[in-house]
Amino acid sequence: MAPKYKLIYFNGTGRAEPIRYLFAYAGQDYVDYRLKREEWPQLKSNTPYGQLPVLEVDGKPVAQTTAIARYLAKQFNIQGKDDWEILQADSLVEALVDYRACARRLYTEQNPEKIAEIKKEQTMYLEKFDTILSSNPSGFLVGSEITWADLVFAAVLSGRQDDSEARSAALSTLVDKINNIPNIKSW
Repeated sequence: MAPKYKLIYFNGTGRAEPIRYLFAYAGQDYVDYRLKREEWPQLKSNTPYGQLPVLEVDGKPVAQTTAIARYLAKQFNIQGKDDWEILQADSLVEALVDYRACARRLYTEQNPEKIAEIKKEQTMYLEKFDTILSSNPSGFLVGSEITWADLVFAAVLSGRQDDSEARSAALSTLVDKINNIPNIKSW
């Protein structure tokens, strides 16, 4: 019997969007609970680490976006076809987490020199992602078939205007390819 899933997050995309992309791609039913801001203070102490998203699997809660996405990738058989591809996909997603951390620092940084350093770091990540993607004839980040890394990249790079302006043609093509998969497009 398939597990029952409940995803708990605020009413927005943010950190839950990669998880939603995985569910959509797999055609997996789940409860997408969109928390109201005023509900958060009373729920916070009942979450594993006092943060969202939380995924309940048969009523058991687990937190941390990347861990949840990695778990679902395994459940939906989109980790990669062998241990090397799994490692590559994991590495790319972790690098994307670092890229997003740069973006978050831009919101609070006031020093123009540090802002320039952060933007340079972001550009380095995007160039590395582009090189990896451009060198793979399949048009996917890893191997010859879609992996969870492709879905996570599309979810993250679809949502933010500054990300979409900065990404390369290869990354834009990947995002478009993923967003045009029927299950994702209809979702």
